[in-house]
Amino acid sequence: MGRVGVDLYPLQDNTGLEDVETFGKYLGGSATNVAVAAARHGRAAAVITRTGHDAFGTFIHKALADFGVSDRFVSGVDGLNTPLAFCEMYPPDHFPLLFYRQPTAPDLQIRAEELDLDAVRAAGIFWATVTGLSEEPSRGAHFAAWQARGRAPLTVLDLDYRPMFWSSPAEATEQVQRALQHVTVAVGNKEECEVAVGETEPRRAAEALLAAGVEIAIVKQGPKGVLGATRGPNGTEFVEVPPTPVEVVNGLGAGDGFGGALCHGLLSGWDLEKVLRFANAAGAIVATRRECSTAMPFTSEVEALLEEVAARA
Repeated sequence: MGRVGVDLYPLQDNTGLEDVETFGKYLGGSATNVAVAAARHGRAAAVITRTGHDAFGTFIHKALADFGVSDRFVSGVDGLNTPLAFCEMYPPDHFPLLFYRQPTAPDLQIRAEELDLDAVRAAGIFWATVTGLSEEPSRGAHFAAWQARGRAPLTVLDLDYRPMFWSSPAEATEQVQRALQHVTVAVGNKEECEVAVGETEPRRAAEALLAAGVEIAIVKQGPKGVLGATRGPNGTEFVEVPPTPVEVVNGLGAGDGFGGALCHGLLSGWDLEKVLRFANAAGAIVATRRECSTAMPFTSEVEALLEEVAARA
C-alpha cells in the first residue's frame, strides 16, 4: 500500500539532468516496486494505490499486469496527474531524485472508506511505507488498514523516509511512532531509524524498534550488510548478515528488491538469517541494474548469486 509513479531514468551516467538526452520509462514507486519484487518470487501480489486519469496512469495499469501484480485496488483521481520521478546517476553512491508530485500525488488520496478491509485482513503479508503517513487522507487510510488487521503477523512498516514529502522530521517521527504500535515488522536504513526512534547505531536502533512493539526489527546498513533482531527467551537475539559485493549501477531500487525478497522469505517461514541473506542478495542484484521495477530479480537469480558468493568464500 502506498506510492506509485513513473520513473524516467537517464540513460547516461555522471550527467546532470540538464544535459541528459535520453531517458528510460519504468513503473516506479516504492510500495509498487516491492509488490513487483514479491511477484517475481511467485507470490500473489496486489498494490493499493491511486494514479491520475492520464496516459501514465494507463501505463501503470498495463505494467502491473505485465509484472503479474493485481491492479484491482488501483483507482484514478480526478484533477491530479500521475507522479513522475527523475534521477541522476553518479555510481556507486550518489543518485539524487527529483519528484513531480505537485500539488499532491494521487497515491496520497487513498481513502479509508474505499479500502477492501476483508482483503487487507486476509493478506498473508501487508506492506506499507512511511511516505503514506505524510498527508491525509492517506494517513487515515493506513491506520484504518492496520486497525482492520489487528496487528496480525507479518504486518510490515517500511521506514522509507523522504524528507521532501514532510513538513519536518519531527512530524514524521510523530507519525512513525504512532504507526509502530500497529505493525509487527519494521525495516529501514540507519537514517530512517533515526527518524523513527532517534537511533542510528544499528543494535540500539533495533532494540528501540523492538521496544516500540515490533516483533522483527531490520536495519539495513548498505555496504556493511544488514542486522536483524527479535525478542528471544534470553533477551534480544541479533542476526548479522554481511554485504553481497557487486558493482553498483543504480542503488535506488535495491531497498525495494530487498523488501520483496523479505516478503518471500517471511512467507516461506525461513529462519531470520536465511531471510536476510536472500533479501540482501536480491537487493544487490537490483543495484547492478539501471531501472527499478524491471530490475527485480527472480528467485533463481538470487539463488545463483548466493551460490556464487558461497563458492568464493
